[in-house]
Amino acid sequence: MKYLWGVIPLVVFVALALLLNANLGRDTEAMPSALVGRSVPEFDLPALASNRDQYDQEIFKGRWSLLNIWATWCPTCYVEHPYFIELARSGVAIVGVNYKDDDDKARRYLAELGNPYTEVVVDKQGNLALDLGVYGAPETFLVSPEGKILLRHAGEVNAQVWEEKFVPLMAQYEAYHSGREETP
Repeated sequence: MKYLWGVIPLVVFVALALLLNANLGRDTEAMPSALVGRSVPEFDLPALASNRDQYDQEIFKGRWSLLNIWATWCPTCYVEHPYFIELARSGVAIVGVNYKDDDDKARRYLAELGNPYTEVVVDKQGNLALDLGVYGAPETFLVSPEGKILLRHAGEVNAQVWEEKFVPLMAQYEAYHSGREETP
């Protein structure tokens, strides 16, 4: 019996070591999403500052879009913001979801730093983010012209992430839908 009590801690230690080792090197920004391949969840949320009062999921139809979850309290959102300005200038449609934030602070943020968003919706209660499976800000989703989510990226979007994750997926999608490829 004494032998067993000596072996149990060793077995627990080995099991924990194996578990930790299995997760080392794992891409922490690769967040699986049950919504990949599905339409953006239905929503009806107020606009932050535009000539419209409300927005719904129809804003994603007919064009490639990024859906970016952001907030003024999010330090990484400040880091990725200049790159979103660049993407917007190059013609990328970005829909911002201001997540659990103060509206006045969000308006000042965009006035001072520039507004890369084609539309900004206010998700004060976090319901849309919850439906999207968001863990925090920033998170960015690639949405097809049909309004389907093709990719979820947690963390900063920068030139490297854009070129390595988003651009190839859009090209693959376009190739598939033009009949040049057998699988998306």
